[in-house]
This record gives sequence, structure tokens and C-alpha cells, in this order.
Amino acid sequence: MNALQLASEEQNPLIPALPEIIIGLIAFAIVFGFLAKRLLPNINKVLEERREAIEGGIEKADAAQTEAQSVLEQYKAQLAEARHEAARLRQEAQEQGAVIIQEMRAEGQRQREEIIAAGHTQIEADRKAAASALRQDVGSLATALAGKLVGESLEDHARQSGTVDRFLDELEAKAEAVR
Repeated sequence: MNALQLASEEQNPLIPALPEIIIGLIAFAIVFGFLAKRLLPNINKVLEERREAIEGGIEKADAAQTEAQSVLEQYKAQLAEARHEAARLRQEAQEQGAVIIQEMRAEGQRQREEIIAAGHTQIEADRKAAASALRQDVGSLATALAGKLVGESLEDHARQSGTVDRFLDELEAKAEAVR
């Protein structure tokens, strides 16, 4: 038992002696007081500044998001307006194109009619010139033939013209009667 008594008289190594506990508590109170007076206000101040910065950042982010949303809505409205304007311009261009095509067709029709009228006029002038030339040629041939048949010269121009004109008028009258 001696060893047992000796072991019970010895202190437990896990439990410190009472004076050490008192000195430790006093030292802890001094360090805690120092930290509470000096460091804790600074720590609280830094934490408050961080909280305000975070809240300000969130408010700024919300404001930026609201502004971005309004800008997006404006952009969408402008885009819709631009599409509407493009459709209107496209429609106007089609209408103007149709008007221009119609005007060009009318101008083409007018020019065609002018060309046809000029062609008819030219044909009529050419026909008259050809008829006149044919009359002269037929007249001279008929005069020459008549001169050979009659046996005398029909060189007198006035007589020749009168005879030829009369002969051709009779032919034209017969041709018109047949029609």
C-alpha cells in the first residue's frame, strides 16, 4: 500500500496546482482586457467597413442591373422600331418600283406608237415616191411603146404626161372597181 498511498499523495498531472490556475486566470484577464480595449474596436471597425462595402456593392450591382435592364429594353424598342422602319422603307421601295415600272411601260408604249407612226409615215412617203417613180417609168415605157405602135414620136412632154396620167387613172379605177 505504500505505493498506493504514494500515488494518491502525488498530484494528478492533468490537473494544475491552484496557484498556477489563479496566475493563469489573471494573465488571461489582462490579455483579454488588452485585446478588448485595443484590438476589438479595430476589428469591429474593419468588419463594419466590410459590411458597408458589401452592402454598397450589392446596391451598386442592383442599380447596375436595373440600368442594364432599362438599356436592354430601350435597345429592344429601338430594334423593333428599326425593323418596322425597314419594312416600311421596303414597302415604299416596292411601291416606287411598281410606279417606275408602270411609267417605263407607258413611256415604252408611247415610244413604240411614235416609232410605228413614224414608220407608217415613212412607208406612206416611200410608197408615194415609188408610185411616182413607177408612174414615170411606166409613162416613159408606155410612151415609147405607144410611139412604136402609132408610128409617130410622142416626145412632147405635156402630151406624154397627159396620156400617161389618163392611162394610169383608168387602171387605178379598174383596180378599185375589182376590189
